[in-house]
Amino acid sequence: MKALFLLLLVSGAAVADDAALLQCRSLNDVPSRVKCYDAIPLSGAARVAAPVAAAAAVVAAPTPQQREQSFGMEAVKAPKSAEPEENKSISSSIAGKFDGWSGNELIKLSNGQVWRIIDGSSAVLAPMTNPKVTVERNFIGTYFLKVEGTNNSPKVRRVQ
Repeated sequence: MKALFLLLLVSGAAVADDAALLQCRSLNDVPSRVKCYDAIPLSGAARVAAPVAAAAAVVAAPTPQQREQSFGMEAVKAPKSAEPEENKSISSSIAGKFDGWSGNELIKLSNGQVWRIIDGSSAVLAPMTNPKVTVERNFIGTYFLKVEGTNNSPKVRRVQ
């Protein structure tokens, strides 16, 4: 509803300044055109919409703790958005004894997150207690579980 309200406010401002926009659009020199656009005074609706939009953006910004808790759940909750991807990895540990994994296994981290091995890989490791792990996201959005003390990194997907 807020988005619709903001859209109506901004569109009303755009209609009111059509003549100024057309005048600026006719300029061929880019710096002059930008100065022309910047010089267009904001209408009352746009003056109201700009701070409201800025406030909505500030309210919607998640805290670092919220980002860590939602790490890996982005694809489950909603399609990718235009939010900046600040977290590329999280660190935690696997509670208790750990001696490897097999395909489709669930791995529960001490921070409460649960990740599933999705690449069908398996590894038998020397038994460890509370090994440190890092879940890293690569540039295309795939997650890998890196277990301290091993070079194997299975592909994972967060399930909880």
